[in-house]
Amino acid sequence: MNEVLPLARLMQGNEAIAEGALAAGARFFAGYPITPSTEIAEILAEKLPLLGGRFIQMEDEIASMAAVIGASLAGIKSLTATSGPGFSLKQENIGFAVIAEIPCVVVNVQRYGPSTGIPTAPAQGDVMQARWGTHGDHPAIALCPASVQEAFTLTVQAFNLSEKFRTPVILLTDEVIGHLRERVVLPGPGELPVINRKKPPAGLKVYYPYRPDADGVPPMANFCEGYRYHVTGLVHDESGFPSTSPDVAERLMIRLNNKIMNNLDEIILTESFLTEDAEIAVIAYGAVSRSARRAVKEARAAGIKVGLFRPVTIWPFPEREVAELSGRVRALLVPEMNLGQLKLEVERSAGHGAKVAGLCKVNGELITPGEILEAIRQL
Repeated sequence: MNEVLPLARLMQGNEAIAEGALAAGARFFAGYPITPSTEIAEILAEKLPLLGGRFIQMEDEIASMAAVIGASLAGIKSLTATSGPGFSLKQENIGFAVIAEIPCVVVNVQRYGPSTGIPTAPAQGDVMQARWGTHGDHPAIALCPASVQEAFTLTVQAFNLSEKFRTPVILLTDEVIGHLRERVVLPGPGELPVINRKKPPAGLKVYYPYRPDADGVPPMANFCEGYRYHVTGLVHDESGFPSTSPDVAERLMIRLNNKIMNNLDEIILTESFLTEDAEIAVIAYGAVSRSARRAVKEARAAGIKVGLFRPVTIWPFPEREVAELSGRVRALLVPEMNLGQLKLEVERSAGHGAKVAGLCKVNGELITPGEILEAIRQL
């Protein structure tokens, strides 16, 4: 019997995101062209109709996010893709998706900013915006791929988390990963877990769209499936209708938080490389983690005990893992293409443990292995 080999393809990062969305079961995309994410829209414009899906180029990013929300309410796994200025415009409707508990995926291929900035240059300046971009006090889920293979698998994971916890999920990548080309192994049918939203049991006489199960997540009926229910951006009770009751408001906000924070073991993904005996640890994410891995290898070859810790899930931040690492090493180095956004989070999580140093680069170029190695030597 001939062995069936995995399907491998040379892919661009943005192409892998599009393919990952299709593999996750996404059948709707609404967006507006913006560098450096446009390839995602271009590919899905071609492929979605072949699978019975729909692609809509909207008039702007605000409308794009609204269309994605509407399609998800109708029961279709939906996504949009954008970059810095477009991500800013989507924030209000992302907040609506949070409080109305509407699953969807938002891809942000980061570029140099603020404003129009340098559209073709990489950056990591949207890290805090991914967490705090919308107003209000609520948790956020954001995943950060470091390879084209991960661009595929984490897109599927983003949909899985979104569907399971009824929340928007952000895939926070960057121009380098978006336009990088690498070998990607595509799983066969059924090899990659795909999660679909929980539905209410059949035969309900009265459906409460925001009455949670024991896991804190309410079952979600699609529009036009027999149940009429109200969806609003206002604080609402279990029926979906607005309420100004302090008790209702507090229960809702605490539940929105707890359905994420009570499941961190399922949501948070990290990677460790040569950290077992490390005296110094580099904490890097996205494209910069690729340079960091090379720098760690070169430092090891020079006799320096250094390792790499990579938060794959940026939000919720892996506080517990960083605190544990901080207790084992004498110094933490955080290289990033901004002026220290994640460094502050590392310092908070490290507490009174290891010294935390930053390596920031904001000229539109990727931090090099040599620059990270020099910073390691100085520590």
